[in-house]
Amino acid sequence: MADEVVRIPLAGWQHQELLYETIDDGRIAIITMNRPERMNSSDPGMAQRWVDAWTTFADDEQCRVAIVTGAGDRAFSAGQDLKIRAELEAEGGDAPYRNPTRTVTPIGEKLGCWKPTIAAINGYAIAGGWSTAQYCTFRIAADHAEMNIAEARWNQAASFVSTLTRLVGAGIALEFCLMGDRRFSAQRAYEVGLVNKVVPREELMDEAIDWARTLVRMAPRTVENFNQMIHQAASMSQPEATAFANALEVNLRGMEDSLEGPTAFAEKRDAVFKNR
Repeated sequence: MADEVVRIPLAGWQHQELLYETIDDGRIAIITMNRPERMNSSDPGMAQRWVDAWTTFADDEQCRVAIVTGAGDRAFSAGQDLKIRAELEAEGGDAPYRNPTRTVTPIGEKLGCWKPTIAAINGYAIAGGWSTAQYCTFRIAADHAEMNIAEARWNQAASFVSTLTRLVGAGIALEFCLMGDRRFSAQRAYEVGLVNKVVPREELMDEAIDWARTLVRMAPRTVENFNQMIHQAASMSQPEATAFANALEVNLRGMEDSLEGPTAFAEKRDAVFKNR
């Protein structure tokens, strides 16, 4: 890992249950779900913490990629803390769950932020934990990780599955959704295309950081263009997708980086991109 880790305190964070840190001179963010005693599940305040974290990432021009993981090696995230929800509902105070909560995921569509993100899945990724990983650009899993969409088992909502077929076919998506009491291994997730790579648990963060550093070396505008194209063109016809991509890439014209790339190639050196 990098020599220096900078922890950024965000307004309104009182319990440090979602940590936001940066490495490599602020170019890589590491966001850690930090409730290991509850399998990094989400309490009622977690939604606002995610708004703070993703907004910070989106607004930081220096930061180019974010890695999302969970504290410890037992769980990435078990999703919503159903124990807290059951207690609140029994007391008639479940308003945090019943009232609409502001969300900013997926950050591409909701924040206009197409910077890449990496889920470093360090254990169970269940329900909302699966959702967090699914919304990332890439998913790298430790070999002991297991994944599950459990909402059908508990009669809960899971609208995030509506875009799951962007990653896997309809049959596999339905298997994941409907077989709510089954957990799927990291290897199975890799075989069907949900996970990009499986590594030993002790290598997970090093692998995620290696991917992030590769992304940092790429031209940021082109990286964001590709990320946006792949996601938004998925629901378009072929002619619409082609027209959309051609219009989007007009933003490369006249950039310093568009000159730097060919110049670096001709001079046989690494390009130094400045996103301008």
